[in-house]
Order: sequence, then structure tokens, then C-alpha cells
Amino acid sequence: MLVYNTLTRCKEAFEPLDPARVTMYVCGPTVYDNPHIGNARPAVVFDLLFRVLRHRYPRVVYARNFTDIDDKINAAAAKERVDISEISSKYMRAYHEDMRALEVLPPSVEPRATDHVPHMVEMISRLISRGHAYEAEGHVLFHVPSFPRYGELSRQKRDEQIDGARVEVAPFKKDAVDFVLWKPSPPELPGWDSPWGRGRPGWHIECSCMAEVHLGTTIDIHAGGSDLIFPHHENEIAQSECAHGDGAFARYWMHNGYLNIGRKKMAKSLGNSLLVKDLLDRAPGEAIRLALLSAHYRSPLDWSDEALDQAARRLDRLYGTLRHLLDVPPAADVGPPSTLVAALEDDLNTPVALSELAAVAHRANRARGTRERAEARAALEQAGTLLGVLTHDPDAWFVKRFGDGVDVERINRLVAERHRARMDRDFEHGDRIRDELEALGIALEDGPEGSTWRPSRRVLEAVGHE
Repeated sequence: MLVYNTLTRCKEAFEPLDPARVTMYVCGPTVYDNPHIGNARPAVVFDLLFRVLRHRYPRVVYARNFTDIDDKINAAAAKERVDISEISSKYMRAYHEDMRALEVLPPSVEPRATDHVPHMVEMISRLISRGHAYEAEGHVLFHVPSFPRYGELSRQKRDEQIDGARVEVAPFKKDAVDFVLWKPSPPELPGWDSPWGRGRPGWHIECSCMAEVHLGTTIDIHAGGSDLIFPHHENEIAQSECAHGDGAFARYWMHNGYLNIGRKKMAKSLGNSLLVKDLLDRAPGEAIRLALLSAHYRSPLDWSDEALDQAARRLDRLYGTLRHLLDVPPAADVGPPSTLVAALEDDLNTPVALSELAAVAHRANRARGTRERAEARAALEQAGTLLGVLTHDPDAWFVKRFGDGVDVERINRLVAERHRARMDRDFEHGDRIRDELEALGIALEDGPEGSTWRPSRRVLEAVGHE
């Protein structure tokens, strides 16, 4: 299995520290608003990685955190005059709901920053005692020059580090790049007791602590969006390795590319962010997932309505193929196709993997005989399970795509009747049934073992899916 390691800037063979317990940490959302499609991309991408790792290894421990201590959460709570826990809980529920719709599996553990403040205080104390951090005017800061390898992940020069640090160059800092581990809290803001006074942790120390508590001092894979490489992940490396005293913090670093809207990076500041819940009104969650996986995870992804519609139509065809095989049980001894697995184990090469999925469906449409069709069904379902698609009953999929009022039983009956007419060479009767199905908004695709059906473009446009 190969993964691209951001730290070394090359694709490497993945060799976990302990093959019996593979560990992975992914930076999760800051929960102050509904999740947008930019939040969804790393969730979907690294959910796929989780699935691929579980296919290969007996146990994978996957931690994806919630940042529930943050100035944006404080601002939202103050605006609504509620405790920060109400804001964070509300948007954690929204995140869970949206990610379930995108077929994202629950991680092994979902730590919350607020549950780990005592451990953060302990880790900061360790850093101070080892000469890597210092107290100044109620703050505790990490002293970057104490870690000579600072900058290896991002490969930024010192001037770039100062420009990109996103922190105030305060007069009490020993060095301009030093970053906050702990900061004082005034009475109106949330705070916790500490040796340095009432305060709250900085953002970076949160992930270092949660990874240490749940995964250990050295983890196999640390992942997140490319925007986190600097300063967040760079700072995590520095504080974690200095606190631990020996060994690498993470052995492989993986980052997904940016998501663009109209060829511009999606950002709330640009007013071009798309909420997942709004996209779910337009298309099923599986279609959003497939669209997010259509480009290689390290590449920028250009999001568009057309790409989403194309993903939904691709799933229409796949579900149509699967429905055609439901009369045979899936073969028990068939797993996902080796070519598809190989593509995913080559640094999550989803464009190739999706081509392999299409090839599986093509072979399934041509399968003849009970055994061959049972193997085709199993291969298609196993491929879908690995990718996180084709997880629903085909009829339920098409009911959702059609909207209310579709009579799936009638459609299936007409399709079967037309197939019998064609086998009896009663083409006139078959054509009449095709016309009746077309009037119902059904598009047919004929194969050697029968026909698959899906909603026509006209019907999808009418229910707002095109």
C-alpha cells in the first residue's frame, strides 16, 4: 500500500508501527456553524482511507476530533446568549447528521477538546519544564527556536512563517513565530484553572493532546486539509515531539487539496461556501460523496452543479445494474475486485477506482447464468461497500430520485413484461411497453439478461435533481 507523505514530498510504502493496531488522526471541524462542502471533503476522503485500511489490517483506530473551544464559538454563544456547550452541541449534531448522509462511517473515537483540558495543562507543563515553552503576562508560548526542525513539514522560510503564523506578534514574545499554548480568559469568556491563571488552551495544543491520549505518542497517519499544514500541523509536530522527548509524532502526513467554486477557493470570506444541508436538498448524499471522490484527493476539486448531477446519473446506472441482479443472492466467496483495491491502495487513486467500478458494472450487465450473476452482484456490492456507495436498496434509491408518487412495483412489472416480450420476439408489444415506460419518465438500458431502468432526465429536472 502506497501513500503520499507530505513530510517527504513523495509516495511511500505504508508500513504501520504495529500492523495489529493501525492509528490515524484527522483534524475535525470547529463546531460553530453548519458544515460546508469544504468540511465534507476531508471527512469523505479520510473515511475512504479508513475503509481501505480496515480492508487490509485487522484493527484500525481512527480518531477525528471536535474543536469545541474557539473564539468563533465564543462569539456565537455571546450573540445567542447561551453557553458555548449549546453552540458546539448543536453543530456537532448537524455535522453528524450531514456526514451520515454522505455515508461517512463513525470514527473509532471522537474526542472533544473540552474533555481534555487537564491533559493540555499537563502537556504544557512538560514543555515548560523541558525548556520549550515559557510564561509571559498570563500566556504560555511555545518557543519555536528551541525546536530546530521547525518548518520541515511546510518547508516555509522564516519570513513566510511570520507572515503565515496567524497570530499577533506581541511584545512579550521571545520570538515573532512563537505560538500560544495557553491564554488568559476574562470573566465573560470560558476558562479553566491552571498554574498560569484562569484561561483556555490555544488551538494547536488541543490536537496534540487528543492524539496522545487516544492513539499514543507516535501515530501512523495524521491527516487533514492542505490549509492545516501551516501553522497547525507544523505546530503540532513541534509541541508533540518536544513534549514526548523521543520519536516522531506522526510517521505519515496526508493532506487533501482545496475545493474550488467557480475556480476560486471556497471560503466564507468570499461568500462562496456551500452548506452540505443545502446540497442534500438537491441530490442524495451518495451523489455528493461520489462527486467529492471524482478527483484525486491531493488535487484541487472544482465543484459545480454539473459535476454533482453527473455523479447522481452515474449512481442511477449503478443502482439500475444492481437492481437487475437482486433475484440472485450474492456469492459469499467474492470480495471487492483486486483492480479496484489496487487503485485505492495506490494513494487513494479514486479516478482509477471509479473507472474500475464502472468496469465491474459493465461486466455485471453482461453476466449470464446464476453463478456468474451471483458473483457479479457480490463484486459490485463489495466494490460499493469499499467506496461507500451503493449502500441502499435500489428501489429506495429511485424512489428518492423520483420524488413522491413513483410506483416502483409497476415499473418493475412492466420492465419484466417487456423483457419476456422481447425474448418471445413480440417486438410490437415490447415497443408499446417501452412507450408506456417513457411516458412514466423511465429511461431503459437493455442488456443480455434484461433491462435496467432509471429516471429520465425529464423527470429528474421536474423534481429538481438536474
